[in-house]
Amino acid sequence: MKQIKIIVTLLVSAVIASCQSDFLYPAPTSGVTTGNYFTNAEELETAVINMYDGIQGINSTNNDDNHGVQYEFYLTEMRSDNTRTKSQEGEAAQFESYDVVATNGIVADYYASFYNVIFRANVVLGNLGVIQDTDVAASFEGEAKFVRAYAYFNLVRLFGDIPLIDRVISPTETDVQFTRVPKASIYTLIESDLTTAVTALDNTYKTRASKAAAQALLAKVYLTEGKYLPAQNLCEDIISGSGGYDLMDNFYDVFYSERNKEIIFAIGYEQGLSSDSQNFSAEWMNGVGRTSGVNYVTDDAISALNAAGGDRTQYSFRTDPFQMTQTQVAKYFPNGDSGGATGRIFASDPTLAGNDWIVLRYADVLLMHVEAILAGGSDTSNSAALASFQKIRNRAGLTTLVTNITKDDLLLERRVEFAFENQRLFDLLRFGRAEAVFSAFSNTNGYSYSSSDLLLPLPQNEINLSKGVMSQNPGY
Repeated sequence: MKQIKIIVTLLVSAVIASCQSDFLYPAPTSGVTTGNYFTNAEELETAVINMYDGIQGINSTNNDDNHGVQYEFYLTEMRSDNTRTKSQEGEAAQFESYDVVATNGIVADYYASFYNVIFRANVVLGNLGVIQDTDVAASFEGEAKFVRAYAYFNLVRLFGDIPLIDRVISPTETDVQFTRVPKASIYTLIESDLTTAVTALDNTYKTRASKAAAQALLAKVYLTEGKYLPAQNLCEDIISGSGGYDLMDNFYDVFYSERNKEIIFAIGYEQGLSSDSQNFSAEWMNGVGRTSGVNYVTDDAISALNAAGGDRTQYSFRTDPFQMTQTQVAKYFPNGDSGGATGRIFASDPTLAGNDWIVLRYADVLLMHVEAILAGGSDTSNSAALASFQKIRNRAGLTTLVTNITKDDLLLERRVEFAFENQRLFDLLRFGRAEAVFSAFSNTNGYSYSSSDLLLPLPQNEINLSKGVMSQNPGY
């Protein structure tokens, strides 16, 4: 992870190990433990950094490893109308055809990965008392609560009611580990955590939590809950604030000039190091990664981008140069920033790519600002909304003056602006359009969508380990 390195690798592996079933490691009888290691701020910062390492995930093909955010596109983009597999084979094809089963290993990997991230955040929060400097303690608390909220926000939107674990639990606390609580309780914790983060943090970092990142994420949480005014206020604080955030002049530079002024929060990766690189962008190539093409662009997304993408279209997808009937995502070619949209130069080993994964950027704040002002209505001519919307359009070369914005206009603009950035599924859910869009898309392509597919199944191994405590989502 760029500029965020694990300081004590052995400690991290001993103290905060990745777990599949209970997210905890049996307490060792000797050696380094959380009970005797964390004695000051420097030592606790190793655990803070390790939270981001958990989100980053492990660049491997080992099914027993937690891959963090590197598997997220399967659960989001490939369950929307944006992407698909090349050959409709294996577990990956279950997502595009709405045939996901409870034993899907990719689903289990993501679920375990993000509960492991929550565990890492809880380790930090449980050891804040070792810090003498109250400002440092507040900052670490803010970072840990941002990370925990980020993980829970992803999980609750994908799985619905889930277990709420807000502290480090013992292996015997199976009731906490497996008891699903109502979504409202999860959102209460998310809001509380992000409110703390907003107060505690500044805008020092782009690959660690910041004040603006907490504000932007909380705005999206509020929009998801239909709390429009507080979302609007948060967006306007970022827009008018001193963080220095703005749109890049060229859409291409958003993705290939990393940690630029548009980036609010990104997961950092570093090229060439198996410990800090990613392979998801290689997975999207034909025969480059360990697959033969996943996250390929659908005809539906191509049509939307061709019609409304403007200058963004050429940098969003390209025809596969080795199989001209297929279309690849172009925003994350492995370390490719030479030769334009149709001919990038890749690293010698694309599976060790260093492209950062962008979670929040300023364009999202501008369009969330429009959404907050729209407030669930059918359209708006509000001048502040028009200004934010027009700024996005102008960057795309679509400079015709907009005088009214409909809900459909905004949803389309979000689709072409954030295509293949794992936002489409959540946007459709938040706008209340997922059922209609996925039904039509499924009928067109001969898929088997039903309303129960809006949520993923809880991993079957978790159901089994719970011994009857954990229930499954309907339809699985």
